[in-house]
Parts: sequence; C-alpha cells; structure tokens
Amino acid sequence: MNKKSLILRTLIVFSILFLLFEAQTATLDKSPVERGKYLVTIGGCNDCHTPKIMGADGNPMDDPKRILSGHPHDLPFPTWTPQDMKQRNSLAMVDPSFTAWSGPWGVSFTANLTPDKETGLGEWNEETFIQALRTGKHQGQPNGRDILPPMPWFNYKNLSDDDIKAVWAYLRSLPAVKNQVPTPIPPAGMPEEK
Repeated sequence: MNKKSLILRTLIVFSILFLLFEAQTATLDKSPVERGKYLVTIGGCNDCHTPKIMGADGNPMDDPKRILSGHPHDLPFPTWTPQDMKQRNSLAMVDPSFTAWSGPWGVSFTANLTPDKETGLGEWNEETFIQALRTGKHQGQPNGRDILPPMPWFNYKNLSDDDIKAVWAYLRSLPAVKNQVPTPIPPAGMPEEK
C-alpha cells in the first residue's frame, strides 16, 4: 500500500468517526421531546401505531389526522382464523390500516399512544410507561395482560431510562386523539383473559 492510499484511507476513517460523533452529539443535545421524536422515528413506532390510508400514488401512507393513535375504532374487526393463515401459508396477517395483526396469539390491535385521557396514554404516568416497556405487560402491571406481537417491547426494554423518558415526553407532546382501540381477541378455542 502506498503512502497516498494510506493517508486517504486514514482520512476517510477519521471523517466517518467524526460524522458519527457529530450525529451522536447532535441527538444528545436535543430537548427530551426532540430526542423522543427521533427515537420514535428510528424505532418505527409510526409503522404500526399510525393508521395507513391510500396515498395519491396508490401506496399506503400515514394518516396525518391519526398520528400514533392506534387501530381506528371505526374500522371493522378483522376476521382471521388459524385456518385462514394455514391456507395462505402465513404466520401472521395484517389489516389494510396496518394496525391490527393476527397470528398464533389471536388478534392484536396497536395501542393509542396519544395523550387522550379516556382512550390513550393520558391516564398513564412516566413510571407506568417505563414499566410497560421493561416488562411487556400492559401498564407495567405484574398481573397485566401481555403486550402482544407485533410490538417488539423486548427490543426496547434495554433502552436507558433517559431514552424512554424522552419517548414519553414526545408522546405527551402530541395532540390527543380520541380513539378507543379494541381489546385483543384471543385465539380460537382459548378462554378470554380477565
């Protein structure tokens, strides 16, 4: 390797390290709400918690009136069975709004993450939110119902307290959307949770 090539590679490596450091510093310098918005974005929360509508190009897009409001209460319930999935050779199925999922666990609906007091996270507190992400239990209650797939709570459980608090701060800054999400439907033949 010649001297010019070594210098060029060294400069490239240092440039990449500098950019990574700057990107990390930029996200740390943000307010908790800005940091939370960043984490919600890279965490893909809108992918499931924001209902999809058809865009002008015929592709699904986030419904701007229902950001992070979960499965719309006014949509018909999906009617999937394990037999439907077997026939389609599928492990899981999703409805057109991308907010209701069916699989071996039954049918789950993405939660309303807006601060609406009656139908969203408005009655939760920061500690409840942290415990829910750490334990995979609704409202962080030890005897609460499981947070069902596709919610990857186990990927978020090791976030720092500061990061989870930032996500909480961002969610609290959203406009409240009144939307009563249905409760999960257990798989056929299983007793309903109480």
